[in-house]
Amino acid sequence: MRRLARLAARTPADRARYLDLLRAVAIMMVVLGHWAVATIGYDEHGQPDGHSALPAIPWAYPLTWAVQVMPVFFLVGGYANAASLTAHRDRGGDAGGWLLGRSARLLRPTSALVLVLAGGAVVARLVGVEPSMVRTVVWFATIPLWFLAAYLVVVPLTPLMYALHRRFGLAVPVAMALLVAAGDLGRAIGYETAALPNYLLGWLAVHQVGFAWYDARRGHCDPAGSGAGSRWTRCLPMSRRAAVVLTAAGLGVAVLLTAVGPYPVSMINLPGQRLDNAAPPSVALLAVATAQLGLILLLRERAERWLHRSRPWQAVIAVNSVVLTVFLWHLSAVILLVGALDRLGVLPTPPAGSAAWLAWRLPWVLLLTVVLAALVAVFGPIEARTGRSTASRRYGSATPAPGRPDADADRPPEDGRPHRRRVAVRGVLTVAGFAAVGYALVANSATAKTAPEPLGLPVAALVAYLAGAGVLRLLRSGWGSRG
Repeated sequence: MRRLARLAARTPADRARYLDLLRAVAIMMVVLGHWAVATIGYDEHGQPDGHSALPAIPWAYPLTWAVQVMPVFFLVGGYANAASLTAHRDRGGDAGGWLLGRSARLLRPTSALVLVLAGGAVVARLVGVEPSMVRTVVWFATIPLWFLAAYLVVVPLTPLMYALHRRFGLAVPVAMALLVAAGDLGRAIGYETAALPNYLLGWLAVHQVGFAWYDARRGHCDPAGSGAGSRWTRCLPMSRRAAVVLTAAGLGVAVLLTAVGPYPVSMINLPGQRLDNAAPPSVALLAVATAQLGLILLLRERAERWLHRSRPWQAVIAVNSVVLTVFLWHLSAVILLVGALDRLGVLPTPPAGSAAWLAWRLPWVLLLTVVLAALVAVFGPIEARTGRSTASRRYGSATPAPGRPDADADRPPEDGRPHRRRVAVRGVLTVAGFAAVGYALVANSATAKTAPEPLGLPVAALVAYLAGAGVLRLLRSGWGSRG
């Protein structure tokens, strides 16, 4: 508590505390949402099996408009990435060094999960567990990694996309939304592959809006190379009136698209839907994201005032110090609890949507909270140490942990061709490392949950992940940066 109080007291006055709150709340909503809709039963082999209860409770579909918070992640990520990239460059750093700094906070907690699951899979195989069963458990535990895969594609594009934002402003996300609509049209007429770019364009569009929020806070609103009064601004409109318009317009379009148009009401993918809203992102999801943005802006000033109180801000700091750990391990908590209750012979399996199922929600969530707290106590320090140390590392992130001063500046730049060559090689290796990790996470998500994978994860995906994460770790340590 004393450390949290010190961090809170040292928080810069101009820190966007509301963004930290949004990140923490979004994570908690994902965790509670996954837990709340989980229903457990037994498969044909008598083994516990889990799936979403949403298909059995259609009355909950409209609630997904609030609990589908992936757009909030990318909105906050866009702001944070623009802020940290700008600060890093102001200190003389380059895009490659910035990207390495971002990799530390993302990959260290993720590597812990991957290694523990792979190690657990090896032990399970040694004691005779079937590969398909091992894969099923690991598949369920790694569901959160599909989000990280999408984010790891967006982050390396930040220098390029922020440059486009500085030149064209809000025209960039508008153009991307139109391309998403074109992809949806292709899906609707039977060309499913037409929507594949939406996996990137949808989340990039929201990420660009985060750039606009950052520029609005700095007051840099005119696109680079254009005079005042340019048609496209770089800044997100922050007034209360604009917030009301965004909320009303987003909700209105979303209602039309789902009530009259071809889109399903649920913003979470369900089996049998003609058009999915979340994977890939659809125009309907972007409309809901617009409404969420408006609501976020409506609450902004009141929340900022509240967060300048010591205790609320200390709580936000505490959650953000382990926020990725909470997200990564929350489904592992489900596996551990289900396994324990099944072994004791007391695992409840009420039908989804029944009165017994609803009554079981509260004790179920409370028990999972206890299990997850234990996992965070074990693995949270990995992320927390990264957050504390990143600011002092040579290639550290330009965005300090909440309450921390900014990172130390990079060493003075060297002159000459050898230095430029080393910087270029480091940049290429950094992007290659991100690409390898991204491929690994996508390959794992695309592999069937009953595939006979002896290591739980596909071997090629595991090798690619370890190679990519290893290269990034070596680069962060300074390997290859000296002649």
